[in-house]
Amino acid sequence: MKIVHAASELFPYVKTGGLADAVASLAGAQAARGHEVAIFVPGYRGVVDHPDAAEAEIILRPRIEMGDVFMSGEIRRFSPREGVTVYLVCRDEFFDRRNPYGTGERDYEDNHHRFIFFCKGVVETMRLQRVNADAVHCHDWQTGLLPLLLRHAEQRHGDILAMRTVFTIHNLAFQGVFPMRSFYRTNLPDELMGIDGVEFYGQMSMMKSGILFADRVTTVSPTYAREIQTPEFGCGLEGVVAARAEDLQGLLNGVDRAIWNPAKDALLPATYTVDNLKGKWTCREELLRRHGFDPDFGGPIFGMVCRLTSQKGVDLVLANREFFKRENVRLIALGRGDPELEKGLRELAAALPKRVALCDKLDETMSHLVTAGSDFFVMPSRFEPCGLSQMYSQIYGTIPIVTRVGGLADTVVDFDEDPKHGTGIQVPVTPEGLLCGLERALRLHRNVKKLVEIQLRGMRRRFGWDETVDALETLYAD
Repeated sequence: MKIVHAASELFPYVKTGGLADAVASLAGAQAARGHEVAIFVPGYRGVVDHPDAAEAEIILRPRIEMGDVFMSGEIRRFSPREGVTVYLVCRDEFFDRRNPYGTGERDYEDNHHRFIFFCKGVVETMRLQRVNADAVHCHDWQTGLLPLLLRHAEQRHGDILAMRTVFTIHNLAFQGVFPMRSFYRTNLPDELMGIDGVEFYGQMSMMKSGILFADRVTTVSPTYAREIQTPEFGCGLEGVVAARAEDLQGLLNGVDRAIWNPAKDALLPATYTVDNLKGKWTCREELLRRHGFDPDFGGPIFGMVCRLTSQKGVDLVLANREFFKRENVRLIALGRGDPELEKGLRELAAALPKRVALCDKLDETMSHLVTAGSDFFVMPSRFEPCGLSQMYSQIYGTIPIVTRVGGLADTVVDFDEDPKHGTGIQVPVTPEGLLCGLERALRLHRNVKKLVEIQLRGMRRRFGWDETVDALETLYAD
């Protein structure tokens, strides 16, 4: 098959969360099956400057219609691996910026223009380059207009650009909602401005567009597919999602074992396997050392790697400050995000400098070290479409403490509820629930035999892409 992906992030070129890993890993798995895979990404500064893109060829300089004006762009192309081609949709005004979506304190005010331009750049490149795809697979709100724009271009030019369009919801909470006046930039028919089109409470929703107008809709775990049809998790779009229920599938993301594999991970100070955990102890010592702790500390280490937001339950961790004050444990958190939550973790680290550390930056190497060197991985999300970190932690022999939501419920087996197959700890989404999980982890840490048994069980899990790739092949062809 000829498969085209469109996404706003792609590892290792631009990453703010799991979207980048998921798109890169899925595309690689499809290429390994023999499919011809193309990935369109905005030409951000960091992507254009990446060594892989150093010799990217400029294949087009299209003029993109944006309302009543035409804007010039540049399409660059390179191939990072066999079977995968990356296309960069470039325009300095929109994408030559340090960050993909905002300054860190606020979103860019022209994000609607930026991603309308990106979607149109994908369509125009496909048309001019005669990329007749079996499937165009769109990821999250930044590509939500693409199915509509693609079909509109086919009608306008008498072309067939794709047999199927698929839209994947990676996180329904981020919807790409903008003032309706920005719709004119799409050059789509006015009737699409109504409630049966892209209108959402008087504004334009790019997420709604993708859900309504793609041929098929997927999300990234079976539980999340059910959750987003309810008011609790639907973020106002539960009715729209429910209207596509027959075309909706929850397909778990997988792990790229070429990148996340403790036996081969070049970012770790030592590697290790199910048969020899010695390297994990080396990682543990290095993790403690890098954060100013005694490397010989023998108590439990709790690690966190996430965006510091309420979605990720960081406030639930802060609500349990007395636990970290009372117990002889270590907490090491890696991430950036909400200024108040960053401040809260920083104050906790200042109050408990011998027990708590915050590394407030995006650091891929450190994320691997926290995952490998911790004993327990804390992930008390209020909602979690899929989550990859809890899969990474199990593969690295680090026992996850997670809430019973979305992909966390689908990928972590509570060891008390299922002693023969358990790989982690599941808790309710409350401060008290997390405290119970932390205390269970303490008791488990004292039982070394049982601790190692659960670690090894997690390391044997595969979390591969085979089932999801099979299902997508059927969706693409159906």
